[in-house]
Amino acid sequence: MRIGALVRGAGLTLAAVLTLGLGTAGTAVAADDLDHYLDLPLVNRDAAQGPGGVNPELPYDEGELAGLLDEARSRGVPPTRYAALLYQYWLVDATTKAGIDLASWNPRAGVQANRENLIRSYRYYEDLQLAHRELQWAGMGGQVGADFGGGLIDFELMSDIYDLPGIADAARTVVNTVVQTAGPQALALLPAGLRALADAGTRITPEDLRWILGMILVMQKNIFSDLMPMHDAYVTGGLPALSEFEAAGLFGDDIMGAWRDIASGDENRVATGNATLLRREQDWAIGGQWDQTRAYKGSVGEAITYLSGAAGSPSVAGVIPPREFRPVRVPFTGANGEPLRLVLPLPSWNWSVLDDRWDYITGELLPKYKWQVENNWPALEATLRTPYEVQLESHRPLLNIPQLLLSAANELRVEPAGQGD
Repeated sequence: MRIGALVRGAGLTLAAVLTLGLGTAGTAVAADDLDHYLDLPLVNRDAAQGPGGVNPELPYDEGELAGLLDEARSRGVPPTRYAALLYQYWLVDATTKAGIDLASWNPRAGVQANRENLIRSYRYYEDLQLAHRELQWAGMGGQVGADFGGGLIDFELMSDIYDLPGIADAARTVVNTVVQTAGPQALALLPAGLRALADAGTRITPEDLRWILGMILVMQKNIFSDLMPMHDAYVTGGLPALSEFEAAGLFGDDIMGAWRDIASGDENRVATGNATLLRREQDWAIGGQWDQTRAYKGSVGEAITYLSGAAGSPSVAGVIPPREFRPVRVPFTGANGEPLRLVLPLPSWNWSVLDDRWDYITGELLPKYKWQVENNWPALEATLRTPYEVQLESHRPLLNIPQLLLSAANELRVEPAGQGD
């Protein structure tokens, strides 16, 4: 039985729940010690600001944090004043359970320096799903994390060996094939990312790739830091523990409602609650950073963010790759005046654009992962129990990008306009 259910059955108070949820006796603190940590801003909630926790003033010792929280609650301090303490406590607890040293977690240190953090983050996600069937966001995040992490490893290799000229040549081959087939006017109808890749590929430097890698790793930490403290609080203290997050202003009633749905036991409500968490992840937690990455040095960011979607191959069963979801379709007129359409097996959209990304997530990832949980749990469980190092290494798509692009040029087809619509 989850602690939240036990608490409700026993009629415990919120303070008792949270003391129980801490799992370790809080260290006694003096009043002036607590005062030092009240009203702290969450200056490092965005990991782009620096390594470590949510504010550099906060301790990392779990017992000390628990004692400070006990003191704040016993004094009747409004939760909004100790929000940073509350957030730091659950973030320390979650990273400790995942085996990550929060104080030294620095996304800007690069992929190899963060490899173990990636593996441990996503192993923790998948373990949460295995232990709690309703935590579908965590399970799907763990599976997608293998695609993401494998791609990051390849990106770092690319920044070391600098293979972008070959990718640019392949992109130009695609563009030239389209122009030869549909005429020069078709160029303007191609995705901006593909045109940017053909144009800017040879100008992209290893430093550019490392900057973009750093931003993607920042996003990875931001997702963990936002969603995992909530998950940890839920499995430890149930909905009462999450109510303190809401009271502290760490999230609003939409997220509290999502957790009530997740805890409801109703399949449709569970799916809806997890979808709300996923929307928060993609929009609130990292939406602005994807926009910033796409805008980096104009066509450079446009090219690399397009490439990340074009090369991706999701591991969730039944989900088609982004390049097959709304592929490039270019209308043109044949020599005899017949309306035709050129179809290219590359995405017509850019993964870094929220609306496009959300269409793919809600059209592919969410419903097909939900189906797996509800109808094919043994197969999903077997996948989730695969050692994460194996999952990560089996998703290394980017080194094959030149071949993928050249294959797209060869698989280009022309069909009557409107066919299949």
